[in-house]
Amino acid sequence: MSGAAEVERVYSAMEEAAGLLDVACSPEKVRPILTAFQDVLSDGVIVYSMASGRHATELDFSISVPADHGDPYTAALAHGLIPETDHPVGNLLADTQKALPVSMFAVDGEVTGGFKKTYAFFPTDDMPGLAQLIDIPSMPPSVAENAELFARYGLDKVQMTSLDYKRKQVNLYFSNLQPEFLAPEPVLSMVREMGLELPGEKGLKFARRSFAIYPTLGWESGKIERLCFAVISTDPGLVPAPDEADRALFSTYANNAPYAYAGEKRTLVYGLTLSPTEEYYKLGSYYQITDIQRTLLKAFDALTD
Repeated sequence: MSGAAEVERVYSAMEEAAGLLDVACSPEKVRPILTAFQDVLSDGVIVYSMASGRHATELDFSISVPADHGDPYTAALAHGLIPETDHPVGNLLADTQKALPVSMFAVDGEVTGGFKKTYAFFPTDDMPGLAQLIDIPSMPPSVAENAELFARYGLDKVQMTSLDYKRKQVNLYFSNLQPEFLAPEPVLSMVREMGLELPGEKGLKFARRSFAIYPTLGWESGKIERLCFAVISTDPGLVPAPDEADRALFSTYANNAPYAYAGEKRTLVYGLTLSPTEEYYKLGSYYQITDIQRTLLKAFDALTD
């Protein structure tokens, strides 16, 4: 299939996913991104993601980019997807590649807002510890400022990072989680120390199934902006959102989002997100997957609360 045909295929599925949320895609924002990365659309991992409550007005999309395809931030600048910046976030992906081996990239956008993020994935058998990320010159000082807090709760090995160029923020995706730190008492203690909204009882049960935890940090202060517990599953009814309307929307999306791997159950990734003022949920439906997601499902989908 030609690159142009791949763009149309992926865009059509994106419109279908957005339609489940009554969100309209902005082709002038989305098509240039798909065109810039059209060579990776046929084989890449593609995820369409929604969120609950006041966050349900947008659909995010993520596309994996092989390491040998080159730096996706450089490509985004070259295609005019994002303006140049003299902020440290503009140097962080390049600095990360100089400091650490990167096994894969990804890009992230919004169907109404356009290009938003890049991701750097690290080899699963050689994930860096937090100390190695702190040494990266353009990494936010807030990472070092929170290092002791992270260490107290077993958060060290980083599976990947994401860089949000609009919000000037960084996510650290901690993996190799220790089960004892996912129990309700340590989760509550950690969240309390971070100054974030405490999860309810259902949220605490949900968090025990996490395969990754990712805080959001920035350059302006040492505070942790948000914290997310990520759970991968094929269960379309897993999200414990307290609001009935949110649960109905999640059910509609989880059971109807388009996916391209016929004969398999739809792969879903849920997130419990905590900010200083609220608890809300995210749901990503994988439109395309690889054996990496199948392995995660095998390891984590059988977990119970």
